[in-house]
This record gives sequence, C-alpha cells and structure tokens, in this order.
Amino acid sequence: MLPASQTKDSKLLACPIASSVFLLAQSDDGVSNGTALWLGAQCLSAYLTHSAVVKPGMRAIELGSGIGLTALSLARLGCNTIATDLPWVISSCLEKNIENNISQLPPGSGEVSVRELDWRVPPDQWVWDHETIIASPTYSPPELKLQQLTNGMDLIVTADTIYLSDLVTPFLRTLHALCTLSLAASSSPRAPVVFICLERRDPEVTDRTLQEAKHMGFVVTRITQHKVSKALGKSGFKWNKDDWEGVELWKLTFRG
Repeated sequence: MLPASQTKDSKLLACPIASSVFLLAQSDDGVSNGTALWLGAQCLSAYLTHSAVVKPGMRAIELGSGIGLTALSLARLGCNTIATDLPWVISSCLEKNIENNISQLPPGSGEVSVRELDWRVPPDQWVWDHETIIASPTYSPPELKLQQLTNGMDLIVTADTIYLSDLVTPFLRTLHALCTLSLAASSSPRAPVVFICLERRDPEVTDRTLQEAKHMGFVVTRITQHKVSKALGKSGFKWNKDDWEGVELWKLTFRG
C-alpha cells in the first residue's frame, strides 16, 4: 500500500491489514481533514496489528477515527471498538466505511460502533446510553453530571489529531476524562493505555501537547522509529524512510 501522501486523489483506497483488505472511501475536498487517509493512521494501524499490547476482548475507543482504518484494524484484532468523530466526518465517510467493511473481518473479530465525540464538550455533558452520541454541542443530557461507564476502556488510540493549538486542551481533557471514567468503572488499578500517532507538522503544538499531558498526570514515552519501521515492514508497506518522515508514535500512561 502506498503512503497516504501519495493517494490523496484516490476516492477509494484498498487498505491491506494482515489477511484483510478494507476498501475505504475518502474525500480530500478541503471541507474536513478527517475525511482523508493520513500517514499517522497507517503507521498506528500497522504498529497495533503487530504489537503484543492489543489482545482479543479489549474495549477500545478511537478519537478522530477519520475514514475508519484504525478502528477496523482494532476490531480485526478482537477489540470491541468505539470509533468517534464529528458529525460531518461520520456522515460523509466513517459510518459507511465501517458498515461496508464489516464483512471483511475474520471470525472472532470485535464489534465496531460509531458515535459522535466532540472534545470541546465538557465531560459532565457526556452520555453513554445514547446510540450515536457521546458528546455533542447540540445534545445535552437531562441531568448534568459525570455519567459513569458500565465497563472501562482498555485502550485509547488516536492518529493525526494534533495539529491545532485551540484543540490541545480539549483533546487532553478528553483523554483525562476517559482514563478517569475507565478507572472508576474497572476493578483494575491500571488506566487504559493511550497511543497517539502524529506528524510533527507544528513542533510548537506537538511539544505543548506532550508537555501538558505530563502536567495532567500522564507518563509520556515515545515508541522508537525502529519498532514502527519493523511493524510497517511486517505489514508489507515497502516504504522509504522519506515516505513517513516526521511521523511519531507516543504511548501515554495515566498515573493520575
């Protein structure tokens, strides 16, 4: 598979992940960055597919699912996954891509659901009993309080979502809330593992995000480029180093 930077003009992408091939529609019309495939999603999906971190039965949530590659990859690994994004991305490509590729998942795969999650909505306005919404500026629960999860998340992933300064604090608040809610809902003393894959387009925004994450109780560790490169090779991505230069994968561990 070609790097995402070379496939922006393609409306339909064949994305091989292990023995599955997902056919994903994308749009690069300038309306939303989230409706096109980006390098971070490719690198993150490859790493998760060949990582011992992901195990069948995990509950996972993805922030900014875009066209759905990472969410489908997690489901293929046996994770019950919530793919989240904004309404425009969901209606234009994400929901249809998930529906159209469920048949490509092998037996034993996890389920995938799609829900709106706007990071700008405070956690006390989140809902977990709504079929299509977790957080939306157009929907408020009958009673404003921090709704508890029935079952906590084991894994939180996101790719290509760190690029705007105004979204850094809402993004980290969302991560913090998901970890806090998951700890409260689980008997395990461990918070969900968080993986963030990004392209260092704006070093100032990237560095600020990682620094603020530390202040919010996260231990921040970078996954080495060697490990990412190895995963890309195992996935059959015969890319040159220049093809994914600037992509970084970070692991965040919440300590409270």
